[in-house]
Amino acid sequence: MEHKKTFSKSWGPSRFSRSHSGGAAASHSGSRSHGSRNSNPRGGAHGPSRGFSRGGKRGARKGQHIDISRFINKTVITEEAVVFTPEHLFKDFIIDERLKANILAKGYNMPTPIQDRVIPHILHGQDVVGIANTGTGKTAAFLVPLINKVLANPKEKVIILAPTRELAQQIEQELKGFVKGLRIFSVCCVGGAPIGRQISDLRYQNNFIIGTPGRIKDLIERKYINLAEFKSAVLDEADRMLDMGFIHDMRYMMNLMSKDRHTLFFSATLSPEIAVLIKDFLKNPVMISVKTQDTSKNVEQDVVRIKAGEDKLEVLHDLLVQPEFKKVLIFGRTKHGVEKLAVALTKKGFKAQSIHGDKNQGQRQRALDAFKRGVAQILVATDVAARGLDIAGVSHVINYDIPETYDDYVHRIGRTGRAGQKGKALTFVG
Repeated sequence: MEHKKTFSKSWGPSRFSRSHSGGAAASHSGSRSHGSRNSNPRGGAHGPSRGFSRGGKRGARKGQHIDISRFINKTVITEEAVVFTPEHLFKDFIIDERLKANILAKGYNMPTPIQDRVIPHILHGQDVVGIANTGTGKTAAFLVPLINKVLANPKEKVIILAPTRELAQQIEQELKGFVKGLRIFSVCCVGGAPIGRQISDLRYQNNFIIGTPGRIKDLIERKYINLAEFKSAVLDEADRMLDMGFIHDMRYMMNLMSKDRHTLFFSATLSPEIAVLIKDFLKNPVMISVKTQDTSKNVEQDVVRIKAGEDKLEVLHDLLVQPEFKKVLIFGRTKHGVEKLAVALTKKGFKAQSIHGDKNQGQRQRALDAFKRGVAQILVATDVAARGLDIAGVSHVINYDIPETYDDYVHRIGRTGRAGQKGKALTFVG
């Protein structure tokens, strides 16, 4: 990769804050054979872009003052963690043997803590509230028992709501792997993708409808989805949906479903507002929390101080040309700012992509794929990418703009240091 500027200054600790006493808080689609009615992914919420305007909650909320010391945690814990010993193995779960074979074929043997504790309760038909950090395997925790339910009753219908188009699409992709050859069908209904194709797919028999609240509500109002037919519901990343202003859509949809439904509720946080939703949406739920700390112990955190008169873009350039910055996720606050930064980095010779609410689903998916495959070194994103996405091997997260809340910060930096790997998070401060 050739850059228009040669890197001549060493990046030493002097640019980072040396004072870090505060630390960081432990803080269809399916084909008829679930391959595909067509091979193009269908994802995207009336997504974040719609969510930011619906209800106005995110657009209107004011940035939270965050003590800079909370962005600093230079001590990465290196001692060996206590090894989790599950009570079950996947082969021990009482599920259909065909599903079990698909699970084992995917290389799943030992369940994660959330899977180990949640799956038995869902198999018994209990409502469940799962409180877990992102990246803990909760998608499989609800998909496996729900697929088993569909295999036992092929007329069973499941609705899965997710806050963003990318997360909805990710759930659908995982579903495909589990139901290969089982003739279980799904459709992903999200904004940013042609609604006509989704309407066409909804005319088929689908066991799973996965989508974002805005687009699902549109399709309900157009009478292409009848929620009275659905007896199972999943609300994934419910706190994020609440934060994005989807609360009225969520209530609207839950009220259209049978009172005698099976409801699964997953959230990274348990705020008073979430507690109200749990009380309203679920009946006698089993509460399971495997949440550990807010901030991954595998992520070293620091700040980059921008001095008066210093060019912020040049400071970023001097970071990105260093060899250890192999796969970098950069967060900006606004759609315009993210796009502008991605263009500027591309002009400097970097292989950069962007993802934000003004891009359609095809553009967003291509950018994500390029980043995941290593074709692009850098992905510049708004907070739409902070939740739910599992991108392997992110070496660094850079907060080019300070996040609006500390919760946003936690989810941003959670994109690195995954699967036992070490990661680094840097936050630009002026």
